[in-house]
Amino acid sequence: MEMDRRFMIETTDNQTLSPVSDEQIEQLYLQYGNDVLRVSYFYLNNREQAEDVTQDVFVRLMDNRPVLNPGSEKSWLLKVALNRCRDLWRSSWHKRVLLGSKKLDLIPDDDRIDQKIEKEALLQAVNALPAPEKEVFLLFYYQGLSTQETAEVLGVPEGTVSSRLSRGRQKLRVFLDGGNEG
Repeated sequence: MEMDRRFMIETTDNQTLSPVSDEQIEQLYLQYGNDVLRVSYFYLNNREQAEDVTQDVFVRLMDNRPVLNPGSEKSWLLKVALNRCRDLWRSSWHKRVLLGSKKLDLIPDDDRIDQKIEKEALLQAVNALPAPEKEVFLLFYYQGLSTQETAEVLGVPEGTVSSRLSRGRQKLRVFLDGGNEG
C-alpha cells in the first residue's frame, strides 16, 4: 500500500528519525481514536463498520509504521479513515445491504424534542450531500479543522475546500427549506 507522503517527515542524512513506536500508536489511539470513530460513523451511518474502519486505521498505522510530521498525526489518521470509508461506501455489499437504512443515533437523549428534530434534519441533509461536500463538512464542522487543515487531509487546494463549503451550505439551505430556493 502506498502511503500519503504529505504527512510524513522528509529526512536528511544528518537526521535520525524513527517510525512510530508501539507507545506512540497507543497514545495516538487514546488521543484520536474517538475522532476517527466519529468521522467513520458519520460517513457510513453504521456503528459496526465505523468500528471496523477505526480498527483498520490503527492496524495500518502499526503495519506501515510511517514517520509522521509532528502535529499532523490526526490529519493522517482522518485521511486514512476517509479513504477506507470511501472504499466501503463504493463496495457493492454496502450499496445492497445498507443504502437507505437509517442508522443515525448521534442525538443525546436529554435534548428537547424540537432540537432533536432540527438536528436530525440537519444530519440527514449533510448525509445527503455528495461525497466531496460531505467530507468537507465532516472535517470542517464536525472535527473543527480549519480550511487549510481540511485541504491537507483531503489533498485539495484550500480554495476547493471553501467552494465545497459554500456549495454544501447552499444545498443544505435548499434541502432544509423543503426544496424551495429563494
